Amino acid sequence: MDAGLNVIHLPKTIDNDIVHTDSSFGFATALEIATQAVDRLHSTAHSHHRIILTEIMGHRAGWLALGAGIAGGADVILLPEIPYSVDAIADKIERRRSHGSSFSVVAVAEGALSVTDHAELEHARALVKDASSPERKAMAKRGVKRLEASHRANTFTLAEQLENLTGLEARVSILGYVQRGGSPCGADRLLGTRLGVAGAEAIAAGHFGVMVADRGHGTELVPLKEVAGHTKFVPADHEWIQAARAVGTALGD
Repeated sequence: MDAGLNVIHLPKTIDNDIVHTDSSFGFATALEIATQAVDRLHSTAHSHHRIILTEIMGHRAGWLALGAGIAGGADVILLPEIPYSVDAIADKIERRRSHGSSFSVVAVAEGALSVTDHAELEHARALVKDASSPERKAMAKRGVKRLEASHRANTFTLAEQLENLTGLEARVSILGYVQRGGSPCGADRLLGTRLGVAGAEAIAAGHFGVMVADRGHGTELVPLKEVAGHTKFVPADHEWIQAARAVGTALGD
């Protein structure tokens, strides 16, 4: 149907490119805040010859840490989608020091895990899927929750490990909910208005049980049943990943 500024239609088929929106309002604002934080930490890291780890929102998906890390010029970016090796991170820091840079800034998504921790958590999650009874499934789920809780201080643990391996002082800065507050940026205001208008037009046209997705230069209506419960993870071959590697940013693998 013709929706004025936006062309809105229900897709005939659902695939991985349609299930998710290109962007959701709030992301651009959080990205700007996180990028400024990474920018500002560079001066302290440089002047004090330290490793500074900046923990950024992203428990399961690393879009925000990846975007802010690239935009802010982080030397290392750690994501939930790419299990990291502490030794690989330390090697990157040592290579920088050998070239005269005695400091490093590490952007860490809060859900980033080491290779060992990731394998342990995946094993626990597999036990949930393979549980043969409700009791066993409940027990396995409790085990997953305990493991997830035990990793909440991972950024501090990583800082200590890097300090021991490199001999450089390491400090942690956790942005937390600061990333979610404040006034929205212009891009988010525009996106929110576009999606709101598209949603109102969908209601007027009798389309319900759908999500308004930002798609390219327009919007699309995606059935909620195809979206609910799905997380949009960072693909290993995504353009942002390729760009980060191309400019020499380490991803911990």
